[in-house]
Amino acid sequence: MKNVLEKNRWFYDHYVAELIHNQFPEYEDRIAVGIAGEGSDCFGYDDEISRDHDFGTGVCLWVTEEDMDRFGYSLSVAYNELVDSVERAYYTDRLRERRGVMTIREFYSNILNIECDPESGTMTQEQWYRLDHSCLKTATNGEVFRDDPGVFTAFRKYLLDYYPDRVWRVRLAEQLHEYASSFQVNYARCMTRGDTVAAELCRARGISSAMELFFLLKREYPPYYKWTFRALGALDREGTLSEKLRELSEERIRPEAWEGTGYHPNRLNYKDRIVSLSEEIASEIEQMLAEKGLIRGRSRYLETHVDAVLAGISQSSEIGTIAAK
Repeated sequence: MKNVLEKNRWFYDHYVAELIHNQFPEYEDRIAVGIAGEGSDCFGYDDEISRDHDFGTGVCLWVTEEDMDRFGYSLSVAYNELVDSVERAYYTDRLRERRGVMTIREFYSNILNIECDPESGTMTQEQWYRLDHSCLKTATNGEVFRDDPGVFTAFRKYLLDYYPDRVWRVRLAEQLHEYASSFQVNYARCMTRGDTVAAELCRARGISSAMELFFLLKREYPPYYKWTFRALGALDREGTLSEKLRELSEERIRPEAWEGTGYHPNRLNYKDRIVSLSEEIASEIEQMLAEKGLIRGRSRYLETHVDAVLAGISQSSEIGTIAAK
């Protein structure tokens, strides 16, 4: 059984390529085609549950601003007529917004939520700081079937080359601080006070930060939050961190482990399995930092490593560009 990416590739090969060749032969080498962007199908994560909405057959056709003015409207009309004629296409209004003819600028700007210029192939440092991991993964997922002009693919590669060093280190430092403050400090404070609701929030923030740190250290963008753990499991080949995160998420919060226990910043309450797991996960992250050469000293308290990570920031403000086409 074909997955959605395979089905849409088949749809392009047997329908869309023929439409472009027959009706727009003079522009055939000006149209990039593929499937990417929002939707579990673009990640290859679609299943029976995810097919209850915004699901169906269709591809994206990306063109430059100039080509949109030249032939984009006619191409859009022809493509929509094709989709409507195909049996069991299941095109919803929302899916029509995600597929079909669009400019390269429109695709990237809408997903990244900034006004970017893919045709120039640059982004400022300020723009990089404004992006979040999931939108970058969404902008670079899926598959490009054809791109003769190369503009769409070149900007895609620019994003896939990952954060500039300065941005990468700042984001690492932010998440090291977040993990330490929320999970290695405030969880114990909340449990000592008997505030289990706040403690649960600390645990959730700790899990989120641990996963973000893993992806940052792997130099990969994680997908939308509900798919992050699945993507982490695929990257975590040994399964050590993913299993600890799973156990951590399933562990029952235990107020009884804190009865008669006073808070002390330098004394961990290992009677609470959640505390033990938080330290084991911190140790995994510490090891990854060391393997990347980001730290010298060793400490499971991740706040300790913030200054070392930031100290490596290059004095250069160069962000890099892709070659002009």
